[in-house]
Amino acid sequence: MASRRPAAVFTEKEFYLDEFRGRTLLFAAHHDGPADRLRTLGEVARDLLVNDTRVLILLGGRAARERSALRALERPLAGIPSAAQVPLPLPQLRLVPAGGTGPVLRLSAAELAAPVVDDVLLARFWDVVRGSAFALGLCDADTPDRLAAFAARLGARLRVHKLVVADPAGGIAPAGAEGPLSFMDESMTSQLLMAGEAESSGLGGRRALLEAVRTGLVAGVSSINVCTLEELARELFTYEGSGTLFTREDYCKVERLSLDDFHEVEKVLERGQREGYLKMRTPAEIAPILFSGYGATIGQHHLAGVCSLQTDRYEAERAGEIVGLYTITRFKGEGVGVRLVDCMKAVGRERGLAYLFACTTQERVGQFFERQGFRAVSQDEMPAAKWVDYDGERRRGLLCFKLDL
Repeated sequence: MASRRPAAVFTEKEFYLDEFRGRTLLFAAHHDGPADRLRTLGEVARDLLVNDTRVLILLGGRAARERSALRALERPLAGIPSAAQVPLPLPQLRLVPAGGTGPVLRLSAAELAAPVVDDVLLARFWDVVRGSAFALGLCDADTPDRLAAFAARLGARLRVHKLVVADPAGGIAPAGAEGPLSFMDESMTSQLLMAGEAESSGLGGRRALLEAVRTGLVAGVSSINVCTLEELARELFTYEGSGTLFTREDYCKVERLSLDDFHEVEKVLERGQREGYLKMRTPAEIAPILFSGYGATIGQHHLAGVCSLQTDRYEAERAGEIVGLYTITRFKGEGVGVRLVDCMKAVGRERGLAYLFACTTQERVGQFFERQGFRAVSQDEMPAAKWVDYDGERRRGLLCFKLDL
């Protein structure tokens, strides 16, 4: 019986901070509400700065004109340790004249409305971030959509890793939907922007934002998140998310895992184990899953799910076992699990396998396999090698499924 692994010291937040480390995130927040709500943005910025992530913030609306809003944003940043390599503390931040230097820049309505972000403006940003990981742009933008459109153009010129739009209306929720769509790619966004499509979906009021997002994606921003200001941390640092993630490329690709993926995938598998969806495994038992594993990726960077096809123990039966199948919460219902299983079917046929099988203690997972063409079978129909050193208690509650190739 495999020894039980100690509880992993891991949070979803750390999972995403790993992705953002050494990269640049651009935030666009149009805020006319109470100034103290900007503290949420400051807390997210603090976590990223300590993580060695460069943070660029564009503030619009009343927040860009009120000193109280800037102070609310500054407070969480004041305690960043000097080891963060950020020229802090930041309590000295103050509104500076247009064209001034320092971590705060003023951006006029004319600059925001220009169809192209020119080199002069880019140079102003570079003057700040050359010696700092933080820059704040105070924007004369009277609507969230105008700020988002400028942020998309700026993000594309700077080729930022991610643009995050804190929009008062939050993510994109079509009429009748229980909540915002978790994901949209550029082709889906383009379809929605066809004549009358947004309006028929109850999204006519979001057309300008959708156009801004698509502009950014087409121009070179690989991913854009749209959520409310209050939900920024949940959107960026949890598997569930809170708004809508937009990506430029096809929403889901399934490929063999590489060495650079292993650290992320281990964390995902550990999460599945803690939730009870996956069998508890030692590090030595997880390693073969990594070596024979496949990952489903949303856009360029977002790991959405994993699985592995184990065949070495079942050569005599020409069988393959699907193990470690797990999809990240915000992408459930997006067909990620189906794509992973379809890939396993294709790989099994290429290898000349006679059948695939999978075992689970979760009835809902079993129903998923049945929808993919597997049939429920008795444990006696599984290869004998499956039960060598297997936990007897777990085996008593195990459901088995088989697919002939």
